[in-house]
Amino acid sequence: MYVAVKGGEKAIDNAHAWLAEERRGDTSIAELSVPQIREQLALAVNRVMAEGSLYDPDLAALAIKQSRGDLIEAIFLIRAYRTTLPRFGGSCPVDTEQMICDRRVSATFKDAPGGQVLGPTFDYTHRLLDFKLAADGEVPQAPTATTAQPDTPHIMSFLDRENLIQTEPEGPETPPDLTRSPLELPATRALRLQALTRGDEGFILGMAYSTQRGYARNHAFVAELRIGAVSVEMDIPELGFAIDIGEVTLTECETVNQFQGSKTEPPQFTRGYGLVFGMTERKAISMALVDRALRWKELGEDNVGAPAQDEEFVLYHADNIQATGFLEHIKLPHYVDFQSELELIRRLRREAMGEQEAAE
Repeated sequence: MYVAVKGGEKAIDNAHAWLAEERRGDTSIAELSVPQIREQLALAVNRVMAEGSLYDPDLAALAIKQSRGDLIEAIFLIRAYRTTLPRFGGSCPVDTEQMICDRRVSATFKDAPGGQVLGPTFDYTHRLLDFKLAADGEVPQAPTATTAQPDTPHIMSFLDRENLIQTEPEGPETPPDLTRSPLELPATRALRLQALTRGDEGFILGMAYSTQRGYARNHAFVAELRIGAVSVEMDIPELGFAIDIGEVTLTECETVNQFQGSKTEPPQFTRGYGLVFGMTERKAISMALVDRALRWKELGEDNVGAPAQDEEFVLYHADNIQATGFLEHIKLPHYVDFQSELELIRRLRREAMGEQEAAE
């Protein structure tokens, strides 16, 4: 037994060394630096920060480098590191209406106050490989804005003035923290939104797409999608007021959905909501669609049996770290378990063959 253990340790050490060699790749090619990943693979960095629940572009870039580009592994590294950090307090709710928008579009109002800001987007690009990138050509400079940032009030505020959008009920002053307490069902909307923003982008996208294909009552319009920097403030008890401690880039999406009304509510619009770290608009839109699908009970709607309406199914399967852990554990040694299964099958076969011979 001792020899087997020592042999296993040596094999694991060798595997780690081989992994480091494979991570580095061809040493004749310049090593990829953390700043390069942070600046040039920003969308991957944003996803790792969002699903890792830690806003730090440098650490997210380091995790991507360490994981060889495996984003789920990078998210795992960030979450593990996050558990080691001290917690000094909670920040105040961010005011996204004061966001300095790099991108702000509405699919419901053409002439929105503050204007439509297309920003850096793939929406209008041709999906053709740009071989000039392989030649390391010069990057054209984007034009510089010559006017001050206009006020960009939320589109939903215009519907609210006419009482056409459902008034959101007041939530708890301090919502539960999913990073410190396990998920419990039934979940509050605040907890659901946390689970969705930490959830795997591909899974949330699949759930959102299913709602658009008819597997939920969810005909949605993007009332507003905005991406930009917002200030983060924190109350300091000794000072008696909040101070600015920095800023983060966020993507916010609000969808507007039809609602036929109920015994107590008139016909009106309702909303779905998504808020995610970084420039992650696909995730934010998907999150808003799934959020609205999960609200069927509180809105008094019928459950049509759609997967996106099943709170337990969505929230318990959205987390890619939990899913990866459970999936990948089956490649670890299960010798004893399998030997018992093997012996059971052999015994059943012997008994079946004996009964067959007796019948003959």
